[in-house]
Amino acid sequence: MRIRVAELSGPRAFRLVEAEAPDPGPGEVQVRVQAVGICGSDVHSYAEGGIGSTRCSYPMVLGHEPAGVVARKGAGVSGWSVGDRVACEPALYCYHCEFCMAGRHNVCARLRFLSTPEEPGFFRDCVNLPAENLLALPAHLDAGLGSLIEPLAVALHSLEFARPRTGETGVVFGAGPIGLLTLAVLKLSGMGRVWVVEPVAARREMARTMGADGAIDPGEVDAAARILAETGKRGVDLAIDCAAKAGTARQAIQAARHAGRVVFTGIPTEMETPIEFHTWRRKELALYQVRRSNGEGAMARDILAEHTARFAPLITHTRPLEQIAGAFQMAERYEDGAGKLVLRL
Repeated sequence: MRIRVAELSGPRAFRLVEAEAPDPGPGEVQVRVQAVGICGSDVHSYAEGGIGSTRCSYPMVLGHEPAGVVARKGAGVSGWSVGDRVACEPALYCYHCEFCMAGRHNVCARLRFLSTPEEPGFFRDCVNLPAENLLALPAHLDAGLGSLIEPLAVALHSLEFARPRTGETGVVFGAGPIGLLTLAVLKLSGMGRVWVVEPVAARREMARTMGADGAIDPGEVDAAARILAETGKRGVDLAIDCAAKAGTARQAIQAARHAGRVVFTGIPTEMETPIEFHTWRRKELALYQVRRSNGEGAMARDILAEHTARFAPLITHTRPLEQIAGAFQMAERYEDGAGKLVLRL
């Protein structure tokens, strides 16, 4: 069967090609992809030629926030039927290394992630996956909403370190999709006042819509100084950096209270990020790094199903696969009030 594949063929360049779809192997399910969200890490690869030390190798296939339907089953697959609506987990784990055995699958020593140079992602019509990588979608969640499950799982994984408590204060740096999803789950967890720091006006407004108690433009004021002023110089209990741009790591450390928590979810462009060491030391802050997600997909699906109206406004634009180049340009430039962009196949 011939399928369409959107290949990243060079910096800021896509091409649509045809390829043969292999049959699903034993234990695999072939998913007919219907929707894939564009992630900030995809934009890093598109615009910067890689993510940190992992450089692009052209041509390659991006996309790791997919949903679709079961099209075919390989030998030995049970529990799934053709036509079942599913979201897909893009990470393939070995399940045997010391980290998998300890339950830390997201740092598996032999991790394979669909959307990297060696492992084609989901910007294609069909993908074969191990059956355990599928998650059933409830009837009222279409494929577009299903594409939010993977990034929402990342936001939920960050809470493993953030440990929000009822009534605590917090700040989220960056109101892109991950920042907005993080804001939403913080408010659902029962936190008190949560600020969002975001330079793009349309995204500040989205943050207010999704529950932010304050939205700060870092181009107008010193965000950390504003938060300290509004908390009586105490600082917030929790700071989460979902932006990783323009000194947000430093600002997160400055905005946190003594003995507070700082979580880094965003991916910086630079290989090295300066840390204000002595502020960190004097406050005895706990700093945490987030590596994708680790089994939070089912929880993300259930939260999305229960609170659909809260999350649905995040998807602001959909585009067909043929318009992938324009969609990525929009995402990179934050054009037209773009929140989450979803490609429909």
